[in-house]
Amino acid sequence: MKTKIEIKHLDKFYGKKKALSDVNLTIEEGMFGLLGRNGAGKTTLMKVLATLLEKQDGSVKICGIPVEKAAQIREITGYLPQDFSMYPNMTVYESMDYLGILSGLSKEERKKRIPKLLKKVNLQDNYKTKVKALSGGMKRRLGIAQAILHNPKVLIVDEPTAGLDPEERVRFRNLLCEIAEERIVILSTHIVGDIEATCENIAVLDAGKVLFRGTVTALLKTVEGKVYKAEISRHELEAVKKQYIVTSILTLGNNVMIRMIADQTPFSGAEHCEPGVEDAYMYLMQGRGDLLCS
Repeated sequence: MKTKIEIKHLDKFYGKKKALSDVNLTIEEGMFGLLGRNGAGKTTLMKVLATLLEKQDGSVKICGIPVEKAAQIREITGYLPQDFSMYPNMTVYESMDYLGILSGLSKEERKKRIPKLLKKVNLQDNYKTKVKALSGGMKRRLGIAQAILHNPKVLIVDEPTAGLDPEERVRFRNLLCEIAEERIVILSTHIVGDIEATCENIAVLDAGKVLFRGTVTALLKTVEGKVYKAEISRHELEAVKKQYIVTSILTLGNNVMIRMIADQTPFSGAEHCEPGVEDAYMYLMQGRGDLLCS
């Protein structure tokens, strides 16, 4: 059984509203980033893959199994939703043990797996801590542990770093990369930095449609030679923003250092700089980038 997800001409409606429109993606082992603004259709796609929502049209196969066979799909997938919650009055170990029972794991399997997983997510010293006493980052890491308790081939993670502090975000991203060495991990987020730090293969969704699918390198090529930086006065900023895509602003007293995208040198004093994923993403979302589909 090859570890692969194949999505062809997928449509999903909420009433008359089309949440997903002709989505075509192939996802293979490793980290895969799904990037898009809030409301782009990322969570809907995640829920279709996790068999929590039924599709209208098209086909979805996970490791060769049609998504309609929900019981089989759930045996090989783990899911961490954006709003993750567990049993607040249980301890970390108790909650994992209970979920292991629900997953059909034997007592012997649970005794072997749970300590290893808690160590993997750096919660081994918190096994007696009640879930309600955990920090936000700890709860997300516990969410990952429960999602891979039954050793799935596919892990689906929806907006996992929203609200986390920078240190916890880095820890969480490193954990996902480690887990992805042996399975597919789909990371859905609107935070460009999470994609840039973890994924080589990505797709960008907007209004339920795939605007881009391919590698981060290919996405960066869309803004190659078009990213500039310049120091300007504050009163010039609004005029520049009307004419160019400004991707960052750093205050320097009465001046600002800006990063912008332009097809040619915008004005005297502007200097070329290396493009980043955020630059390419902003360019694409403004309708300026070419539609790249590999």
